[in-house]
Parts: sequence; structure tokens; C-alpha cells
Amino acid sequence: MGERTDAAAADEPSPRCGTSRTSPSARPITAGDLLRLDRTASVQFCRPITVRVIREIGDRHTYDGWTWIEAYQLNTKGDAVAKRELFVQPAGLRWLDSGASEGAVVGRRVRTATRTRVPA
Repeated sequence: MGERTDAAAADEPSPRCGTSRTSPSARPITAGDLLRLDRTASVQFCRPITVRVIREIGDRHTYDGWTWIEAYQLNTKGDAVAKRELFVQPAGLRWLDSGASEGAVVGRRVRTATRTRVPA
């Protein structure tokens, strides 16, 4: 009672090496995407981070609804500060406008210093 038969197990799809774990209706993850990762993407992101995707790593076995990405973590200026491999749920990813990488990555205003000329 309650045991699974071999026939029932055979009916379930098995994960395949090299297949993407994103659902067909989800937006595909492509190189150059600017993503905001928070707790909806994975519990590891207590503090949200912003990344620029290098690639989705499709040749690793993952759980259904999860995928690996290789990305650069960006600072508030939009500069890459670390290269990371991240285990995320594509359903929890937030895509940012690629123009946002110029200083507005995390919604902060960038102030530029102005120089005042003093007469000699």
C-alpha cells in the first residue's frame, strides 16, 4: 500500500542532461540580461543583488523549476565586482532595463562632482 510501482515511475519524465529548466512560457535567460535577484529567485538572496548574465548553464542536473546561471555581480555603479555561478528559479527572476546599468542599478541616484574654477 502506498508504494509506487515501476510502471508509475516510468510514466514520469526524467531530467535530461543539457536541457534547460525554464518553463516554455518563461522568458529565456540570455547573455547580457540584467537581472535583480531577491528571495523570490532563491532563499540565498537575503539582500537583493544585481547581475549581468554571462550564460545559462544547461548541462547540470537540477531540480524542476531551477537552473544554474553564470553571471557578474554588479555594484551600485553597474561595475562587475565578482563572477558567480548561481542556482535560481527562473520564475522568480526580475529583468531590469539594460539602460539601468548606468548607475541606476539598484534605484540610487548617482551624483557627479562638479568642479568650480577659482580665478588665480
